[in-house]
Amino acid sequence: MRKQLSHAALVLVAMAGLAACAPGTPSPTASAPTSTASPSAPVALPPDTETKTPAPAPSASPVPSGPGQGNAELAIMVKPSETGTPANFTLVCLDGVPAAESQHPDAIAACAALKGNAALLSPAPRATDQPCTQQYGGPQEAAVTGVVDGQAVEATFNLRDGCEIAAWTAAKDVLGSTGGAV
Repeated sequence: MRKQLSHAALVLVAMAGLAACAPGTPSPTASAPTSTASPSAPVALPPDTETKTPAPAPSASPVPSGPGQGNAELAIMVKPSETGTPANFTLVCLDGVPAAESQHPDAIAACAALKGNAALLSPAPRATDQPCTQQYGGPQEAAVTGVVDGQAVEATFNLRDGCEIAAWTAAKDVLGSTGGAV
């Protein structure tokens, strides 16, 4: 029950953050330049430029497995240990290509990974009877929030057992090079 409430609270916070970026919301920064390119063509904007196009509304349905559109706007935090300083970066992909505002250590690989498997950050919940090797991969933890192909993403990763290590390894391109030894 606590996990469901935490998830619901985080989704509401994410939606409130997206609402703040909606058209018509006053912005403390100057207007972003507009482009005459077609809506599907990626536009290279300078870092920290606000766009006029709102982010797609997140939906409650899971991201389908398999190739996706390659569109993402993510905040990624990787913590090397319980007391270590977390590495924080953003990843913005348009049609599988990193946008200028991405601050990811390997944005090209991360965007390609998300385009190749849109559900990479939305794995199916682990069955309660699924066996996992009892091995410890390290103290690293990661959290990823945002939107992939119009679907809300809120994922956490760690290296506490074989199943968690496998999920981390699958998402290693998105988690970045600061993700540990795995």
